[in-house]
Amino acid sequence: MSEPTPDSSAESKAVPAAGDTSGVSADPALFDRIVSLTKRRGFVFPSAEIYGGFRSTYDYGPIGVLLLRNVKDAWWRSMVQMRHDVVGLDAAILSPPAVWEASGHLANFTDPLVDCKECKERFRLDKLEDPDLCPNCGKRGTFTEARQFNLMFKTHAGPVEGKGHEVYLRPETAQGMFVNFANVLQSSRKKPPFGIAQIGKSFRNEITPGNFVFRTREFEQMEMEFFVPPDEAQDWYQYWRNERFQWYLDLGMPATHLRLRDHDPDELSHYSSGTADVEFLFPWGWDELEGIANRGDYDLTAHATRSGERLDYFDPATNSRYTPHVIEPAAGATRTMMAFLMAAYDEEEVRGETRTVLRLHPRLAPYKVAVLPLSRKPELTGPAEDLLARLQPHVMCDYDETQNIGKRYRRQDELGTPLCITYDFDSIEDGAVTVRDRDSMAQERVPIDSVVEHVQTRLAL
Repeated sequence: MSEPTPDSSAESKAVPAAGDTSGVSADPALFDRIVSLTKRRGFVFPSAEIYGGFRSTYDYGPIGVLLLRNVKDAWWRSMVQMRHDVVGLDAAILSPPAVWEASGHLANFTDPLVDCKECKERFRLDKLEDPDLCPNCGKRGTFTEARQFNLMFKTHAGPVEGKGHEVYLRPETAQGMFVNFANVLQSSRKKPPFGIAQIGKSFRNEITPGNFVFRTREFEQMEMEFFVPPDEAQDWYQYWRNERFQWYLDLGMPATHLRLRDHDPDELSHYSSGTADVEFLFPWGWDELEGIANRGDYDLTAHATRSGERLDYFDPATNSRYTPHVIEPAAGATRTMMAFLMAAYDEEEVRGETRTVLRLHPRLAPYKVAVLPLSRKPELTGPAEDLLARLQPHVMCDYDETQNIGKRYRRQDELGTPLCITYDFDSIEDGAVTVRDRDSMAQERVPIDSVVEHVQTRLAL
């Protein structure tokens, strides 16, 4: 891939078409259907459920861990593998207070908190529809004065607790990329414009987590910091806001359920000269999937000042030194996974019955292929397992020999498996298998010796 330029064509500055979203409305009933499906089919389980659960934490089951991994892999492929101007990083989760003092998180990463003196419930003031009415008990004038509540999790390093041993779980992955700017610059032999990408866990002590896995206290982020010469920042900001929006469309999100919303001036962070959110129409309405921000030189300057280390770039071409500006696309992996699930969910009537199907892009589907012997007779299961072994080095496969073939097809439809391959009694004679398409349910006969090539061609991975 040739190195992209932010202003090489008019198309690079045009916002990708989002479709007409004006006539589209949220479907609240979809939320319950998705939650039910994820539990039933092994996507997501409530954490510590046998002990009554632990609010706002979830475990990703056998199918969910594959889908989440595929979302992250698709992001990494787009942001790192298919480019030569972005490199990866995996920074530590625990950080000393100095990092968060420099970034402003210790002073500013807060929510306004009020308590109801009547029912003792606690709320975020900025999320209340009526700042004088308790939504729990219905009483007015019962809130305490608002106080700022820091969202970072604090713990202690080593066997001794105390001020000198305090550390924080990171509330975002970005700071690890800023503090490693000089290390990456020197070791990777990159020069601006270039980016550092990272996928990893972050932790925020949310006061009001909710909407299933959309807002939780423990979550995964997919973030990239793109360091650019100051006079190129605005062009690169436009480039990345469009590039990131297109990524969701390319992976199958409907244009009618996706939009790119620019922040109003009063929404912008103090360091941002421009921020846009990629938003998806969730069952509860439009909400953020990803933010793309022009952060200026705030972060590198803040860490250079606090640490005393130089975090700038010397340009030998101009014999000048400057602090790069930063363009940051930052997405939530877990909420993105849920959005892809909701976008792919479909129900249709087939021969008088409702068929539930996840029309996931093949790159995201947990299993690409399911191998299904027609029955559990040894003359079918043995060759089916041999076929499975042929396919496994190339794609993620499922194998299922229980229940009748129709029910097994329906189960794979709900898992989003693009192709089912059935080894039947005719296969013994003709050396071929039946390949069934998830979306059309069309079937075709394919020679066993050609199955791997057929699957690779059909899925275009």
